[in-house]
Amino acid sequence: MTQKISELLEAAAGRALPVVRGIDDGQLDRRTPCAEYDVRALVNHLFQVVVNFQALAAREEADFSQEPDFVTGDWRGRFGAETARLVEAWGVPGAEEGTTGQMGLPARTVGLMVLGDLTVHAWDLARATGAEFAPDPGVVDEVGPGLAALAPQAREMKVFGEPFPVGAGATAFERVLAVTGRDPGWRPAGG
Repeated sequence: MTQKISELLEAAAGRALPVVRGIDDGQLDRRTPCAEYDVRALVNHLFQVVVNFQALAAREEADFSQEPDFVTGDWRGRFGAETARLVEAWGVPGAEEGTTGQMGLPARTVGLMVLGDLTVHAWDLARATGAEFAPDPGVVDEVGPGLAALAPQAREMKVFGEPFPVGAGATAFERVLAVTGRDPGWRPAGG
């Protein structure tokens, strides 16, 4: 049986929260595997994704046009609260049914998109800051095929880079990273 998006998001958040909470203010200017983002910008982006996908779960409009600065005050605590709201929003009966968002995508596909973002960006932040990160295997099993199916459109929209070549012995998560254009072996310079 297919797991509910809310259950998968709860598992993904459980793996992402220690990474985000462990980021030291002195690490906010470090490079990440996402060339266009340093740690601060990637945390802001991830916050924006988590907040906007709460709205999408409720069939409300999401605004990705501006990226507010979430990295102020107790942002680590707020990230935990916002991910809890995300899990709750996708747990509402009917959240996975029908379509949502401006592109009219199936709601479950949209839920898998935020699940992928939360998981992949947690890895990005862990790599950038030297934190430990192992994704939930059930999440990887679910997002792998979903992200692979979305990849051509995501590349067209410049959301994913070109696929990174990985060998036959690559793990399922390494293949997920590669399909998004990431080098699974990425390390910060000097790291």
